[in-house]
Amino acid sequence: VGALNASFFAKRGFEVVLFESREDIRYAKTVQGRSINLALSYRGRQALNHIGIEEKIVSQGIPMHGRMIHSTSGKCSPIPYGKKGQYILSVGRANLNKELLTAAEAYPNTELNFSHKLLDWSPETGTMTFLGPDGTERDVQADLIVGCDGAFSATRKQFLRRSRYNYSQTYIPHGYLELTMPPRNGDFAMKPNFLHIWPRNTFMMIALPNMDKTFTCTLFMPFENYEKITTGEELINFFQKYFSDSIPLIGVDALRRDFFRLPAQAMVSVKCSPYHLLDKCLLLGDAAHAVVPFYGQGMNAGFEDCLVFNEIMDELNEDFAAVLPEYSRVRVPDDHAIADLAMYNYIEMRSHVNSRYFLFRKYLDNALHFIMPRTIIPLYTMVTFTRTHYHEAVIHWKWQNKVITQGLWIFGTVSVIGGVCLLLKIGPKKPSVAVEQLWNRGLALKFFQN
Repeated sequence: VGALNASFFAKRGFEVVLFESREDIRYAKTVQGRSINLALSYRGRQALNHIGIEEKIVSQGIPMHGRMIHSTSGKCSPIPYGKKGQYILSVGRANLNKELLTAAEAYPNTELNFSHKLLDWSPETGTMTFLGPDGTERDVQADLIVGCDGAFSATRKQFLRRSRYNYSQTYIPHGYLELTMPPRNGDFAMKPNFLHIWPRNTFMMIALPNMDKTFTCTLFMPFENYEKITTGEELINFFQKYFSDSIPLIGVDALRRDFFRLPAQAMVSVKCSPYHLLDKCLLLGDAAHAVVPFYGQGMNAGFEDCLVFNEIMDELNEDFAAVLPEYSRVRVPDDHAIADLAMYNYIEMRSHVNSRYFLFRKYLDNALHFIMPRTIIPLYTMVTFTRTHYHEAVIHWKWQNKVITQGLWIFGTVSVIGGVCLLLKIGPKKPSVAVEQLWNRGLALKFFQN
């Protein structure tokens, strides 16, 4: 988000100076940090399109047209994401960051600085103090400071010192651990154009395809479950019970190696408001709204932050004193809404997809959307394939859920009444002896119980 935002500001003609605490990943021998694959969808693509690199990034991703559900028996069932032709893209995190840094660096009014750690900054003067790679401190002054420094933002610390600033962080009781599924006979081991899910109610595993024909598998599970698996034998028994079809695809030796290589990592959800401080500082991306990864919207929401801020800059003529508070007013409700939706979608992915009613509603919603495309819109479609405000998507989703549920109840009631009336119309005028006997026995039993 920081690299993308640098391009947005540079494109507007601002002098942009970017500081990153880590080394330049384009030249690093090893790239540290999370490697959960990113799911690029419409909101993120619109932001990339604004700086002219959408097609380049899309060409380096793999389309996923739906979920592929793996049952415990090994049966696979596809669930499309939306209409024909709608898909999300599996993109590699490291490569995307490299492309965004290169795009930002291409502007002559942009300066990139790596291995600079933010020590402190002043919201009154806009002065920042960095610790450089040589161990010396460096002071820099800016008209606007934009913090895109992640869930544990150093920029945000100044916000926390202010009164009437709202902040919360929540660690979910589940952790994630990554495994790799290698190619098979030089090709993907599973169908590549799907997000594969092994839903097991209280936990799940997913797999996303990579350009090198591997799959990155991510196991999401309560920490207490991880703690129960301490030996290779326990691990294989666990996978044999819940993910048996994945064992020959990952490989027993690779599974043991990857599972015990690193401990399960925690996932945090961060909410705060407002996103600005005076007319000097703004938070974007995870620094403002870290979300758990279950809706595939963390990056897309962060990229859309850049787009929304840019649109407000157009509306208010780049007047920071007006733009910053307006951005907070517009964006906070949306980002809080996607944080909640991400929590909800974890339950849907690991549990609801096993329900026949869920599948029925999925097909019913899609059918109604086909008939009434502007009235009934599936939540996933609004979130993933449009730029509908997140909080407005939630409001519309709740409304149409209520309408459809009431419609199903009315339809069911009318069907039952109609069926009874039909039976009475075509049935015998007098009850049969067998019916009378059952009725009398029922009355006798009721009398005996009383």
